[in-house]
Amino acid sequence: MNASEKLATELSLKFSDSVLTQQQTADEVATFWVDKTEIIPVLNYLKKQSAEPFPLLYDLFAIDERSRADHKTHPSKDFTVVYHLLSFTRNQFIRLKIALGGEYPSAQSITHLWPSASWYEREVYDMFGIRFEGHPHLQRILMPLTWQGHPLRKEHPARATEMGPFKLWDEKVDTEQAALEFKPEQWGLQRHSDDADFMFLNIGPQHPGTHGVLRIILQLDGENIIDAVPDIGFHHRGAEKMGERQSWHTYIPYTDRIDYLGGVMNNLAYLLAVEKLAGIEVPDRVKVVRVMMCEFFRIASHLVWYGTFAQDLGQLSPVFYMFTDREKIFDIVEAVTGGRMHPNWFRIGGVAQDLPKGWDKLVAEFIAYFPKRLKEYHNMVMRNSIFKARTVGIGIYTLEEAIEWGVTGPGLRACGFDWDMRKKQPYSGYENFEFEVPTAQNGDCYDRALVREQEMIQSLRIIEQCLKNMPEGPYKSDNPHSTPPLKKNTMQDIETLINHFLNVSWGPVIPKGEAMSCIEATKGWNSYYMVSDGNTSPYRSRIRTPSFPHMQMLPYITKGYTVADLLSILGSMDYVLADIDR
Repeated sequence: MNASEKLATELSLKFSDSVLTQQQTADEVATFWVDKTEIIPVLNYLKKQSAEPFPLLYDLFAIDERSRADHKTHPSKDFTVVYHLLSFTRNQFIRLKIALGGEYPSAQSITHLWPSASWYEREVYDMFGIRFEGHPHLQRILMPLTWQGHPLRKEHPARATEMGPFKLWDEKVDTEQAALEFKPEQWGLQRHSDDADFMFLNIGPQHPGTHGVLRIILQLDGENIIDAVPDIGFHHRGAEKMGERQSWHTYIPYTDRIDYLGGVMNNLAYLLAVEKLAGIEVPDRVKVVRVMMCEFFRIASHLVWYGTFAQDLGQLSPVFYMFTDREKIFDIVEAVTGGRMHPNWFRIGGVAQDLPKGWDKLVAEFIAYFPKRLKEYHNMVMRNSIFKARTVGIGIYTLEEAIEWGVTGPGLRACGFDWDMRKKQPYSGYENFEFEVPTAQNGDCYDRALVREQEMIQSLRIIEQCLKNMPEGPYKSDNPHSTPPLKKNTMQDIETLINHFLNVSWGPVIPKGEAMSCIEATKGWNSYYMVSDGNTSPYRSRIRTPSFPHMQMLPYITKGYTVADLLSILGSMDYVLADIDR
C-alpha cells in the first residue's frame, strides 16, 4: 500500500463516502473532493487529530470552472476552492477540494485553524468574489479597493485593450485618494491607550528599506511597534491571468519575472508541473544542466540579499563587492544562455541548446575563486559587532510558529529544522548530489542570515559535482509535446508537416489533467499548480510563492520591537515584491 492509498484508507475510516471522494491526478498527490459543509471537520482532523498530522497549510486558491472543456463531467460546475496541506512526518502533500455553486458563492473561513489562511482567503475573494464566512477582515488584497470586478473569473478581460481607455477625472482622483487613507478602526486598532496616544506611520511605499513598492503601516508607542499592517499589491501584474492567455511554451518568460532574482528557478518550477502533465521524462544531461544553472542563480540571489541586508543595517562596502561577484555569475550565465538576469533558456522537456564549448573552464574558475570571497564576507559582515547587535535576538519565531504561518526555506531551517525539498522530495536529479542542509537554532535575524550564507557554500559543492559529472546525451526530450519533428522530415509527408506547423505556431496540446510541482527556490518553496483541459493554453495557472506567507507573518514577529528593528526583520526575510504580488 503506497502513501496515497494509506491516507485514503485512514480518511475513509474516519469519514463516510458522502464526505470524501478521491480523484486521480497527474502528479499523484492524494486528492479528495470534500463536501463543503464538512471541510472544517476534515481539516481539523488532518491538522490536530491524525496520528501523523498535516500541520502546514501550504496553499489555498480557487478555480473558475465555468468555461472548462470537460465542464459537464467535472465534479464542480462553477467554482472550486483547493487546499494544499503538508505532513512532515509522512513527507506527503494532500489536496482537498470543495465544489461551490452560484454566481458569487461562499465557503467557511479556516482562519481559526491557520492564521496564514487570512491572506489566501482574501486573495480568493479579491480574484474570484468568493466570500469566506467568519473571516476577520475580508477585503481586497492585491487589487485596489476601488477595482470593479474579480480578475481571475473567466468573464473578466485578460488584456487592457479589452477594457477601454483609462480615464482619470477629478472625482476619481478624490475617490482613489480616499481609499488609500488608513483607518485604524477597520483593522481593530486603537488610536489611544490608557496612558498614551498611538502614532500611525507609513513605511513606504517609497522607502529604501522595503526594497520595492511596499507599504507598511505601523502602530507606534514612541519607537516601539504595537502592530503593523502590510499593504501589498503595488507590483501585481496578473501573472496567473497571463498564464491563461499564453501558450504552454510562450508562458515560460513570464515566470522569470515572479522572483526576478531567482532566474531560471522560476522556469524550473513551472516546467516540472507541465512535464508531469505531459508525461515527459527529460534526459539526464538536462537534469544536471538545470541543477547547475539553478544553483548559480541561488548564489546570485543570495548575494543580492546579503549585500542589501548589510546595507540596510549600516554597512555600505559589502553590497559593492557582492554585486561584483554576482556579475561574475552573470558572465557565466550569459556565456551559456545568451541572457543574464532573465535568460528564458529552459524549455518544456529540456533546454534551448546544448552547453557551449568552454563552459567548463568558466565554471571551474568561479569554483576556485568564490570560496575565499565568502570567507571575506563572513569576516566583514557576520562578525561585525554592529551587525550582530542589530540581528541577534531580533525577529525571533519558533519552529511551531513558523509552520503555523507557512514559513519555508531558510526561515524554517533557521529554527533548527533541516527540511529541504531538494533532499526530502528530490526533483531534477537532486538525489544524486552530495550536499548538506545548513540549519541554525534561534530563529532570529542573525540565524536566517547564517543559513543563507552556508547555503552558498553548499550550492558551490553542487555546481562542482555538475562540472565533474556532467553526463553526455541530448539536451532535450524526444517527446512530441516538447520537440517538433525535424524540419527536413516535414517535406516527406503531410502529417509530419502539420505536426511541425502546429507545434511551432500554437505550441503543444497538453493532455487533460492537473499537476503541482514544488521546488526549493531561493526564498523558500515555490510551486506551480497547472490545470489543462486539453488545450494549447493552461486552463488555470496557480503560482504559490514563498514571499507571500512570509510577509503575512510580519505583524506577528515585529510586535514589541522598534522601527529600527523592523528593517532588520525585513532584510532577514529576503522577499521580492513581485514574488508576493505576482
